[in-house]
Amino acid sequence: MKKLMMAIALGLMVAACNSEQSESETTPTKPITFRVDGDFTFHSFTRALSADGKDMTDLWILDYMDGSLHAQFHQSSTDADFGQPTLDLDYGSHTLYFVASRGEGAAVDTDAHTITFARVLDTFWQTCTITVSGSSANSRTVLLDRVVTKLRLQFTDPIPTGAATINMTPATWYYGLDYLDGSPTDSTTSQMITINIPASNIGQTVSANVHGFSTTTEWTTNVSVNSKNSAGDIIGQAEIIAAPLRRNRITEFSGPLYDKTRAMTFTLNSDWDDSYTGTW
Repeated sequence: MKKLMMAIALGLMVAACNSEQSESETTPTKPITFRVDGDFTFHSFTRALSADGKDMTDLWILDYMDGSLHAQFHQSSTDADFGQPTLDLDYGSHTLYFVASRGEGAAVDTDAHTITFARVLDTFWQTCTITVSGSSANSRTVLLDRVVTKLRLQFTDPIPTGAATINMTPATWYYGLDYLDGSPTDSTTSQMITINIPASNIGQTVSANVHGFSTTTEWTTNVSVNSKNSAGDIIGQAEIIAAPLRRNRITEFSGPLYDKTRAMTFTLNSDWDDSYTGTW
């Protein structure tokens, strides 16, 4: 009987120690709601986060603590709190990376800290550092910046009968971003971008847009353009030399694609950054 009582007492002591260790290792957390903002229109009724009239489809948040990935979150546009997620964050210092996009075929590589798209479309990025404690604010607004450029081709001659595709082949193009600093990654060389021509465009003058990731400093690339029929024969083409590109700017070229007697020209459709004002 005495041995039985000692065994029970020893078991209770071990259980108490395990309970104490479990409680001491529990990290306190705090729910914080992040409202994504920037060059967006937020529609609370439809849960849409829009830019230029087009809805974002995905939001990623990568959470780093002490320089290492601690957690990652993903939202799609069907989520009830899309664009306004509430995260349970551990107490301590966090560096958070936000990426909102409507790009297609996204692949996240946390080892290379990149997000790469099969088709690049409008994409926004930002990072912020916060310290989470019991007294932290319950909500924060994060302003995201556009990290893509847009190349727009305005064709001045009508699409002829039989045309099936418009194809653009930049000498260099970027399909991914490094989410740690927002810089472009995953460059390709002479990869064709194909746009199918709907039947309703036959006989019309149209434009074609492509997005790619870009730096804030201007860079240039050559672009080959052609149009093919359903048999794959080239029925129109043009060459653009040293197209100047920059993040958050539209570079627009215009000219004929099917009329070979005239050359394509270009103009820049750009917005000035906010001016700096001061006094003396």
